[in-house]
Amino acid sequence: MASSTPLLLQTLIISITLLQFQTSNQQQPLLLLPLKQQTQQPSSNSRKLSFQHNVTLTVTLTVGTPPQNVTMVLDTGSELSWLHCNPVNNNTFNFFNSSLSSSYVPTPCSSSICKIRTQDLPIPVSCDSTTSKLCHVIVSYADSTSTEGTLTADTFSIGATPQPNTLFGCMESGYTTNPNEDSKSTGLLGMNQGSLSFVTQLGLPKFSYCISVGEGSSGILLFGATTAFPWLGPLQYTPLVKTTTSLPYFDRVAYTVQLEGIKVSDKLLQLPKSIFVPDHTGAGQTMVDSGTQFTFLLGSVYTALKNEFLNQTKGKSMLKVVEDPNFVFQGAMDLCYSVVGGGGGVAAEVPAVTMVFSGAEMRVSGERLLYKVNESMYCFTFGNSDMLGIEAYVIGHHHQQNVWMEFDLVNARVGFADTKCDLASQRLSPAS
Repeated sequence: MASSTPLLLQTLIISITLLQFQTSNQQQPLLLLPLKQQTQQPSSNSRKLSFQHNVTLTVTLTVGTPPQNVTMVLDTGSELSWLHCNPVNNNTFNFFNSSLSSSYVPTPCSSSICKIRTQDLPIPVSCDSTTSKLCHVIVSYADSTSTEGTLTADTFSIGATPQPNTLFGCMESGYTTNPNEDSKSTGLLGMNQGSLSFVTQLGLPKFSYCISVGEGSSGILLFGATTAFPWLGPLQYTPLVKTTTSLPYFDRVAYTVQLEGIKVSDKLLQLPKSIFVPDHTGAGQTMVDSGTQFTFLLGSVYTALKNEFLNQTKGKSMLKVVEDPNFVFQGAMDLCYSVVGGGGGVAAEVPAVTMVFSGAEMRVSGERLLYKVNESMYCFTFGNSDMLGIEAYVIGHHHQQNVWMEFDLVNARVGFADTKCDLASQRLSPAS
Protein backbone atom coordinates (compact mmCIF):
# COMPACT_ATOMS: atom_id res chain seq x y z
CA MET A 1 0.00 0.00 0.00
CA ALA A 2 2.55 2.55 -1.09
CA SER A 3 1.55 6.17 -1.00
CA SER A 4 1.41 6.18 -4.78
CA THR A 5 -0.60 2.98 -5.23
CA PRO A 6 -4.25 1.96 -4.90
CA LEU A 7 -5.45 -0.06 -2.00
CA LEU A 8 -6.71 -3.59 -1.48
CA LEU A 9 -10.40 -4.49 -1.17
CA GLN A 10 -9.84 -7.74 0.69
CA THR A 11 -9.32 -8.71 4.33
CA LEU A 12 -6.77 -11.34 5.28
CA ILE A 13 -6.75 -12.23 8.97
CA ILE A 14 -3.53 -13.64 10.41
CA SER A 15 -2.64 -15.42 13.65
CA ILE A 16 0.90 -16.20 14.72
CA THR A 17 2.62 -19.52 15.43
CA LEU A 18 6.36 -19.96 15.94
CA LEU A 19 7.57 -23.21 14.42
CA GLN A 20 10.82 -25.04 13.72
CA PHE A 21 11.30 -26.59 10.27
CA GLN A 22 14.08 -28.95 9.23
CA THR A 23 15.77 -27.21 6.28
CA SER A 24 19.20 -27.59 4.73
CA ASN A 25 20.25 -30.06 7.48
CA GLN A 26 19.78 -27.39 10.15
CA GLN A 27 17.00 -26.40 12.50
CA GLN A 28 16.06 -22.84 11.53
CA PRO A 29 13.26 -20.94 13.22
CA LEU A 30 10.57 -19.66 10.90
CA LEU A 31 7.69 -17.47 11.91
CA LEU A 32 4.53 -18.91 10.38
CA LEU A 33 1.43 -16.75 10.03
CA PRO A 34 -1.68 -18.55 8.75
CA LEU A 35 -3.95 -16.37 6.60
CA LYS A 36 -7.70 -16.44 6.22
CA GLN A 37 -9.11 -14.60 3.25
CA GLN A 38 -12.37 -12.68 3.49
CA THR A 39 -13.69 -10.75 0.51
CA GLN A 40 -15.54 -7.48 0.98
CA GLN A 41 -18.07 -7.40 -1.84
CA PRO A 42 -18.36 -4.05 -3.64
CA SER A 43 -21.73 -2.36 -3.77
CA SER A 44 -23.74 -3.39 -6.83
CA ASN A 45 -25.41 0.04 -6.81
CA SER A 46 -22.25 1.97 -7.58
CA ARG A 47 -21.56 3.00 -11.14
CA LYS A 48 -17.98 3.90 -10.32
CA LEU A 49 -16.28 2.15 -7.42
CA SER A 50 -13.41 4.10 -5.90
CA PHE A 51 -10.49 2.69 -3.97
CA GLN A 52 -11.00 2.59 -0.25
CA HIS A 53 -8.58 2.23 2.64
CA ASN A 54 -9.44 -1.26 3.81
CA VAL A 55 -7.63 -3.85 5.89
CA THR A 56 -5.33 -6.01 3.80
CA LEU A 57 -2.99 -8.47 5.54
CA THR A 58 -3.17 -8.09 9.30
CA VAL A 59 -0.87 -9.45 11.98
CA THR A 60 -1.49 -9.51 15.71
CA LEU A 61 1.43 -8.74 17.99
CA THR A 62 2.11 -6.81 21.19
CA VAL A 63 3.66 -3.38 21.73
CA GLY A 64 4.82 -1.63 24.89
CA THR A 65 5.57 -2.46 28.53
CA PRO A 66 3.36 -3.99 29.79
CA PRO A 67 2.40 -5.40 26.36
CA GLN A 68 -0.73 -4.21 24.59
CA ASN A 69 -2.28 -6.31 21.81
CA VAL A 70 -2.38 -4.57 18.43
CA THR A 71 -3.56 -5.63 14.96
CA MET A 72 -1.50 -4.20 12.11
CA VAL A 73 -1.91 -4.21 8.34
CA LEU A 74 1.10 -5.89 6.72
CA ASP A 75 2.17 -3.82 3.70
CA THR A 76 5.13 -4.46 1.37
CA GLY A 77 4.49 -1.10 -0.30
CA SER A 78 5.03 1.09 2.78
CA GLU A 79 8.03 1.97 4.93
CA LEU A 80 6.92 3.53 8.20
CA SER A 81 5.00 1.34 10.61
CA TRP A 82 2.39 3.23 12.60
CA LEU A 83 -0.28 2.81 15.26
CA HIS A 84 -3.41 4.75 16.06
CA CYS A 85 -2.69 6.39 19.40
CA ASN A 86 -6.23 7.77 19.66
CA PRO A 87 -9.54 5.88 19.22
CA VAL A 88 -10.73 5.64 15.59
CA ASN A 89 -14.42 6.07 14.78
CA ASN A 90 -15.25 6.00 18.52
CA ASN A 91 -13.72 2.53 18.75
CA THR A 92 -11.94 2.48 22.10
CA PHE A 93 -10.38 -0.96 21.58
CA ASN A 94 -8.12 -0.78 18.50
CA PHE A 95 -5.62 1.84 19.52
CA PHE A 96 -2.29 1.92 21.32
CA ASN A 97 -2.29 3.82 24.61
CA SER A 98 1.26 5.16 24.77
CA SER A 99 0.74 6.65 28.25
CA LEU A 100 0.51 3.12 29.68
CA SER A 101 3.87 1.97 28.29
CA SER A 102 7.03 2.53 30.33
CA SER A 103 9.22 1.70 27.31
CA TYR A 104 7.60 4.30 25.02
CA VAL A 105 10.14 6.93 23.84
CA PRO A 106 9.15 9.81 21.51
CA THR A 107 11.82 11.01 19.08
CA PRO A 108 12.99 14.66 19.31
CA CYS A 109 13.36 16.42 15.97
CA SER A 110 16.95 17.31 16.90
CA SER A 111 17.97 13.64 16.94
CA SER A 112 19.93 11.94 14.17
CA ILE A 113 17.08 9.44 13.79
CA CYS A 114 14.70 12.24 12.82
CA LYS A 115 17.25 13.97 10.59
CA ILE A 116 18.78 10.96 8.80
CA ARG A 117 16.70 7.77 9.16
CA THR A 118 13.58 9.47 7.75
CA GLN A 119 15.10 10.52 4.43
CA ASP A 120 13.30 7.80 2.43
CA LEU A 121 9.83 8.88 3.58
CA PRO A 122 7.70 10.39 0.76
CA ILE A 123 6.63 13.34 2.93
CA PRO A 124 9.47 15.13 4.79
CA VAL A 125 9.29 15.14 8.57
CA SER A 126 9.00 18.35 10.59
CA CYS A 127 9.10 19.58 14.18
CA ASP A 128 5.73 19.64 15.90
CA SER A 129 4.40 22.79 17.50
CA THR A 130 4.69 21.57 21.08
CA THR A 131 7.36 22.75 23.48
CA SER A 132 8.89 19.26 23.30
CA LYS A 133 9.80 19.74 19.60
CA LEU A 134 9.13 16.16 18.62
CA CYS A 135 9.69 14.55 15.19
CA HIS A 136 6.40 14.91 13.31
CA VAL A 137 5.53 12.40 10.55
CA ILE A 138 2.75 12.31 7.95
CA VAL A 139 1.67 9.32 5.85
CA SER A 140 -0.79 9.59 2.97
CA TYR A 141 -2.26 7.19 0.39
CA ALA A 142 -3.76 7.33 -3.08
CA ASP A 143 -7.35 7.28 -1.83
CA SER A 144 -6.76 10.55 0.12
CA THR A 145 -6.43 8.70 3.43
CA SER A 146 -3.77 10.28 5.64
CA THR A 147 -2.55 10.05 9.21
CA GLU A 148 0.00 12.00 11.22
CA GLY A 149 1.72 11.98 14.58
CA THR A 150 5.06 11.50 16.32
CA LEU A 151 7.97 9.26 15.38
CA THR A 152 8.52 7.10 18.44
CA ALA A 153 10.15 3.89 19.68
CA ASP A 154 8.83 1.05 21.82
CA THR A 155 9.16 -2.70 22.26
CA PHE A 156 7.42 -4.82 19.61
CA SER A 157 7.00 -8.51 20.40
CA ILE A 158 6.23 -11.20 17.83
CA GLY A 159 5.46 -14.41 19.66
CA ALA A 160 7.91 -14.57 22.55
CA THR A 161 10.59 -12.49 20.83
CA PRO A 162 10.83 -8.83 21.95
CA GLN A 163 12.25 -6.20 19.62
CA PRO A 164 13.10 -3.19 21.82
CA ASN A 165 13.43 0.34 20.44
CA THR A 166 11.44 -0.40 17.28
CA LEU A 167 10.66 2.86 15.50
CA PHE A 168 7.10 3.64 14.40
CA GLY A 169 4.64 6.48 14.07
CA CYS A 170 2.32 7.11 17.00
CA MET A 171 -0.53 8.68 15.04
CA GLU A 172 -2.93 11.06 16.73
CA SER A 173 -5.00 12.48 13.86
CA GLY A 174 -5.80 12.01 10.20
CA TYR A 175 -8.44 11.52 7.54
CA THR A 176 -9.91 8.26 6.28
CA THR A 177 -12.33 7.42 3.48
CA ASN A 178 -13.53 4.35 5.37
CA PRO A 179 -13.52 4.79 9.18
CA ASN A 180 -15.39 1.53 9.79
CA GLU A 181 -12.62 -0.50 8.13
CA ASP A 182 -9.84 1.57 9.72
CA SER A 183 -11.25 0.93 13.17
CA LYS A 184 -10.77 -2.84 12.67
CA SER A 185 -6.99 -2.52 12.86
CA THR A 186 -4.62 -0.64 15.14
CA GLY A 187 -2.18 0.44 12.47
CA LEU A 188 0.17 -0.62 9.68
CA LEU A 189 3.38 -2.65 9.54
CA GLY A 190 5.69 -1.25 6.84
CA MET A 191 7.58 -3.98 4.98
CA ASN A 192 9.44 -2.29 2.12
CA GLN A 193 13.22 -1.77 1.93
CA GLY A 194 13.40 1.64 3.62
CA SER A 195 15.60 2.19 6.66
CA LEU A 196 12.57 2.57 8.97
CA SER A 197 10.67 -0.47 7.70
CA PHE A 198 9.99 -3.41 9.99
CA VAL A 199 11.98 -5.66 7.65
CA THR A 200 15.06 -3.44 7.89
CA GLN A 201 14.84 -2.87 11.64
CA LEU A 202 14.60 -6.63 12.30
CA GLY A 203 17.35 -7.43 9.78
CA LEU A 204 15.20 -10.06 8.05
CA PRO A 205 17.09 -11.90 5.27
CA LYS A 206 13.92 -13.15 3.60
CA PHE A 207 10.16 -13.40 3.91
CA SER A 208 7.53 -15.25 1.89
CA TYR A 209 3.79 -15.49 1.57
CA CYS A 210 1.25 -17.61 -0.27
CA ILE A 211 -2.40 -16.55 -0.64
CA SER A 212 -5.13 -18.96 -1.68
CA VAL A 213 -7.89 -18.28 -4.18
CA GLY A 214 -11.45 -17.76 -3.01
CA GLU A 215 -13.43 -16.32 -0.15
CA GLY A 216 -12.79 -17.92 3.23
CA SER A 217 -9.68 -19.73 1.98
CA SER A 218 -6.37 -19.97 3.77
CA GLY A 219 -2.78 -18.98 3.16
CA ILE A 220 0.50 -18.39 4.94
CA LEU A 221 3.11 -15.76 5.65
CA LEU A 222 6.63 -16.75 6.68
CA PHE A 223 9.52 -14.79 8.15
CA GLY A 224 12.69 -16.83 7.90
CA ALA A 225 15.95 -17.60 6.21
CA THR A 226 14.92 -20.43 3.91
CA THR A 227 11.98 -21.85 2.00
CA ALA A 228 13.60 -25.11 0.84
CA PHE A 229 10.51 -27.24 1.31
CA PRO A 230 10.50 -30.54 -0.63
CA TRP A 231 6.91 -30.06 -1.84
CA LEU A 232 7.59 -26.58 -3.24
CA GLY A 233 8.77 -26.55 -6.85
CA PRO A 234 11.75 -24.48 -8.03
CA LEU A 235 11.24 -20.74 -7.84
CA GLN A 236 11.78 -18.42 -10.77
CA TYR A 237 13.80 -15.38 -9.72
CA THR A 238 13.88 -11.88 -11.10
CA PRO A 239 16.38 -9.34 -9.74
CA LEU A 240 15.34 -6.26 -7.82
CA VAL A 241 16.04 -3.05 -9.73
CA LYS A 242 18.19 -0.62 -7.78
CA THR A 243 19.07 3.01 -8.36
CA THR A 244 21.19 5.39 -6.32
CA THR A 245 19.84 8.45 -8.09
CA SER A 246 16.93 10.30 -6.54
CA LEU A 247 14.19 10.65 -9.17
CA PRO A 248 10.80 12.33 -8.63
CA TYR A 249 8.65 9.35 -9.68
CA PHE A 250 10.87 6.42 -8.65
CA ASP A 251 10.33 4.78 -5.27
CA ARG A 252 13.84 3.61 -4.37
CA VAL A 253 12.71 1.47 -1.42
CA ALA A 254 9.90 -0.38 -3.22
CA TYR A 255 10.27 -3.97 -4.45
CA THR A 256 10.98 -2.96 -8.03
CA VAL A 257 11.44 -5.54 -10.79
CA GLN A 258 11.85 -5.23 -14.56
CA LEU A 259 8.76 -6.00 -16.62
CA GLU A 260 9.82 -6.74 -20.18
CA GLY A 261 6.64 -7.78 -21.97
CA ILE A 262 3.14 -9.24 -21.78
CA LYS A 263 1.63 -12.24 -23.58
CA VAL A 264 -2.01 -13.10 -24.17
CA SER A 265 -2.13 -16.86 -24.65
CA ASP A 266 1.20 -17.30 -26.42
CA LYS A 267 1.01 -14.05 -28.38
CA LEU A 268 3.50 -11.41 -27.25
CA LEU A 269 2.15 -7.88 -27.42
CA GLN A 270 4.05 -5.87 -30.02
CA LEU A 271 5.40 -3.14 -27.76
CA PRO A 272 8.85 -1.57 -27.62
CA LYS A 273 10.88 -2.79 -24.62
CA SER A 274 11.66 0.82 -23.78
CA ILE A 275 8.04 1.34 -22.74
CA PHE A 276 8.68 -0.85 -19.68
CA VAL A 277 11.87 0.96 -18.64
CA PRO A 278 11.62 3.90 -16.22
CA ASP A 279 12.26 7.23 -17.93
CA HIS A 280 14.54 10.06 -16.77
CA THR A 281 12.00 11.06 -14.09
CA GLY A 282 11.64 7.50 -12.76
CA ALA A 283 8.12 7.10 -14.13
CA GLY A 284 7.42 3.57 -15.35
CA GLN A 285 8.96 1.43 -12.61
CA THR A 286 7.34 -1.95 -11.88
CA MET A 287 6.51 -2.60 -8.22
CA VAL A 288 5.38 -5.78 -6.46
CA ASP A 289 2.94 -4.58 -3.81
CA SER A 290 0.81 -6.65 -1.42
CA GLY A 291 -1.12 -3.50 -0.53
CA THR A 292 -2.69 -3.21 -3.99
CA GLN A 293 -5.44 -5.60 -5.01
CA PHE A 294 -5.20 -5.70 -8.80
CA THR A 295 -2.45 -5.09 -11.37
CA PHE A 296 -2.12 -1.70 -13.07
CA LEU A 297 -0.28 -0.86 -16.27
CA LEU A 298 0.66 2.43 -17.89
CA GLY A 299 -2.01 3.59 -20.35
CA SER A 300 -0.48 2.55 -23.66
CA VAL A 301 0.42 -0.93 -22.40
CA TYR A 302 -2.98 -1.38 -20.78
CA THR A 303 -4.72 -0.39 -24.03
CA ALA A 304 -2.67 -2.90 -26.03
CA LEU A 305 -3.45 -5.66 -23.52
CA LYS A 306 -7.14 -4.76 -23.38
CA ASN A 307 -7.46 -4.78 -27.19
CA GLU A 308 -5.75 -8.16 -27.55
CA PHE A 309 -7.78 -9.65 -24.70
CA LEU A 310 -10.97 -8.38 -26.38
CA ASN A 311 -9.84 -9.85 -29.68
CA GLN A 312 -9.19 -13.28 -28.16
CA THR A 313 -12.49 -13.35 -26.25
CA LYS A 314 -14.54 -12.22 -29.25
CA GLY A 315 -17.25 -14.73 -30.08
CA LYS A 316 -17.29 -16.35 -26.63
CA SER A 317 -20.95 -17.11 -26.06
CA MET A 318 -20.81 -16.60 -22.30
CA LEU A 319 -19.15 -13.18 -22.43
CA LYS A 320 -20.80 -9.96 -23.52
CA VAL A 321 -18.79 -6.73 -23.22
CA VAL A 322 -20.44 -4.04 -21.07
CA GLU A 323 -20.77 -1.07 -23.44
CA ASP A 324 -21.42 1.52 -20.71
CA PRO A 325 -18.71 4.24 -20.79
CA ASN A 326 -19.84 5.48 -17.35
CA PHE A 327 -19.06 2.18 -15.65
CA VAL A 328 -15.45 2.01 -14.57
CA PHE A 329 -14.76 -0.59 -11.90
CA GLN A 330 -12.55 0.76 -9.11
CA GLY A 331 -11.82 3.89 -11.11
CA ALA A 332 -9.37 2.29 -13.52
CA MET A 333 -10.81 -0.95 -14.90
CA ASP A 334 -13.05 -0.28 -17.89
CA LEU A 335 -13.26 -3.76 -19.42
CA CYS A 336 -16.19 -5.63 -17.92
CA TYR A 337 -18.40 -8.45 -19.15
CA SER A 338 -22.00 -9.46 -18.63
CA VAL A 339 -21.84 -13.20 -18.13
CA VAL A 340 -24.55 -15.44 -19.50
CA GLY A 341 -25.61 -18.34 -17.29
CA GLY A 342 -24.46 -17.01 -13.93
CA GLY A 343 -20.72 -17.33 -14.44
CA GLY A 344 -20.23 -21.06 -14.15
CA GLY A 345 -17.30 -22.07 -16.38
CA VAL A 346 -16.38 -18.47 -17.23
CA ALA A 347 -12.75 -19.08 -16.20
CA ALA A 348 -12.32 -21.52 -19.07
CA GLU A 349 -13.53 -18.91 -21.56
CA VAL A 350 -10.59 -16.50 -21.19
CA PRO A 351 -7.00 -16.73 -22.44
CA ALA A 352 -4.11 -16.63 -19.98
CA VAL A 353 -2.09 -13.45 -19.56
CA THR A 354 1.63 -13.81 -18.85
CA MET A 355 3.82 -11.05 -17.45
CA VAL A 356 7.38 -11.47 -18.69
CA PHE A 357 10.08 -10.26 -16.30
CA SER A 358 13.85 -10.33 -16.47
CA GLY A 359 14.59 -14.05 -15.95
CA ALA A 360 11.05 -15.11 -14.99
CA GLU A 361 7.42 -15.23 -16.08
CA MET A 362 4.19 -14.97 -14.08
CA ARG A 363 1.16 -16.58 -15.72
CA VAL A 364 -2.29 -15.36 -14.71
CA SER A 365 -5.21 -17.52 -15.79
CA GLY A 366 -8.80 -18.51 -15.10
CA GLU A 367 -10.63 -16.92 -12.20
CA ARG A 368 -7.74 -14.56 -11.41
CA LEU A 369 -8.43 -12.73 -14.70
CA LEU A 370 -12.10 -11.90 -14.17
CA TYR A 371 -13.31 -10.46 -10.86
CA LYS A 372 -16.93 -11.01 -9.89
CA VAL A 373 -18.55 -7.62 -9.29
CA ASN A 374 -22.08 -9.02 -8.93
CA GLU A 375 -24.04 -12.09 -10.02
CA SER A 376 -23.88 -11.24 -13.72
CA MET A 377 -20.88 -8.92 -14.13
CA TYR A 378 -17.18 -9.72 -14.17
CA CYS A 379 -14.35 -7.23 -14.75
CA PHE A 380 -10.86 -7.73 -16.19
CA THR A 381 -8.35 -7.65 -13.35
CA PHE A 382 -5.79 -5.44 -15.08
CA GLY A 383 -6.34 -1.70 -14.83
CA ASN A 384 -5.06 1.58 -16.28
CA SER A 385 -2.53 3.36 -14.08
CA ASP A 386 -3.11 6.61 -15.93
CA MET A 387 -6.72 6.72 -14.72
CA LEU A 388 -5.46 6.63 -11.13
CA GLY A 389 -2.69 9.18 -11.64
CA ILE A 390 0.01 6.58 -10.96
CA GLU A 391 3.23 6.78 -12.95
CA ALA A 392 4.10 3.11 -12.47
CA TYR A 393 3.30 -0.52 -13.15
CA VAL A 394 1.97 -2.24 -10.01
CA ILE A 395 1.73 -6.03 -9.60
CA GLY A 396 -1.12 -6.53 -7.16
CA HIS A 397 -2.12 -9.09 -4.61
CA HIS A 398 -4.92 -10.65 -6.69
CA HIS A 399 -2.46 -11.90 -9.31
CA GLN A 400 -0.23 -13.34 -6.60
CA GLN A 401 -2.89 -15.81 -5.45
CA ASN A 402 -1.79 -19.45 -5.56
CA VAL A 403 1.75 -18.22 -6.10
CA TRP A 404 4.52 -18.70 -3.55
CA MET A 405 6.06 -15.23 -3.30
CA GLU A 406 9.55 -14.91 -1.85
CA PHE A 407 11.33 -11.62 -1.10
CA ASP A 408 15.02 -12.49 -0.88
CA LEU A 409 16.62 -9.38 0.62
CA VAL A 410 20.14 -10.78 0.87
CA ASN A 411 20.35 -11.62 -2.83
CA ALA A 412 18.18 -8.67 -3.93
CA ARG A 413 15.63 -10.68 -5.86
CA VAL A 414 11.98 -11.74 -5.89
CA GLY A 415 11.11 -15.39 -6.49
CA PHE A 416 7.81 -17.04 -7.29
CA ALA A 417 6.35 -20.43 -8.13
CA ASP A 418 2.81 -21.63 -8.82
CA THR A 419 1.49 -23.75 -5.98
CA LYS A 420 -1.74 -24.58 -4.16
CA CYS A 421 -1.57 -22.23 -1.20
CA ASP A 422 -4.31 -23.99 0.76
CA LEU A 423 -2.24 -27.18 0.60
CA ALA A 424 0.91 -25.26 1.54
CA SER A 425 -0.94 -23.91 4.55
CA GLN A 426 -1.95 -27.43 5.58
CA ARG A 427 1.61 -28.73 5.20
CA LEU A 428 3.00 -25.92 7.34
CA SER A 429 0.31 -26.02 10.00
CA PRO A 430 1.44 -26.76 13.58
CA ALA A 431 -0.03 -30.26 13.30
CA SER A 432 2.04 -31.15 10.22
